[in-house]
Amino acid sequence: MFIGHAAAGFAAKRLAPRAPLAWLLVAPWLLDFLWPLFLLLGIERVRPRAAVSPFLNLDFVSYPWSHSLGMAIVWGVLFGAAYARSTRDRRGALVIGVLVVSHWAMDLLVHVPDLPLWPGPSPVLGLGLWRFPAYTMFVEGLLFVAGLAVFVACTRPLDRTGNLALGGLVAFLLGIYWLSLSGGPPPSSVAIAGTMLVFGGILVPWAAWIDRHRSEAVQSPLL
Repeated sequence: MFIGHAAAGFAAKRLAPRAPLAWLLVAPWLLDFLWPLFLLLGIERVRPRAAVSPFLNLDFVSYPWSHSLGMAIVWGVLFGAAYARSTRDRRGALVIGVLVVSHWAMDLLVHVPDLPLWPGPSPVLGLGLWRFPAYTMFVEGLLFVAGLAVFVACTRPLDRTGNLALGGLVAFLLGIYWLSLSGGPPPSSVAIAGTMLVFGGILVPWAAWIDRHRSEAVQSPLL
């Protein structure tokens, strides 16, 4: 799951209107930003491989500290608490914590059985939608359009940049998604980790840029 995680972050703006977009987008991707750090430290392992489905070009050998359900809950609590401490927005903190855990739930839909429930000996789960690329792209695309529509509906541009910056981010995310499916397996785990960290380094300031040029939409009073 890739743009599906973005969909969750965009849609969450409805539930947490005070939360900056950077927090809302990083939260559902947080496990994927921790994962490359653990790869570089040798704590977790992945093997690139050639597969019939482009979604299966990575063999997730071991990633219990970033991608087990138990640790997803821990990371969600910690990330939500960090947001609450920095903003005093308790509602936003709850939404952001749930977004972190939503990563595991969305991955459960697409992964082949490789998602552990907890670190150590554990069952591994996955419903395997990645085995069917067309269905995967349809589901992710539908989620992405729906999440983006919610974000657009509950925010408004303050100027032309508000639309251009958002449109640029959408094009950037879709471009990465397409390249990841058409480029074959990556050369090494180090390349995978580096790519994810660079992506995070681009995503955060871009989302902050959007926030500077969009604000919460005025809600119509109930009649």
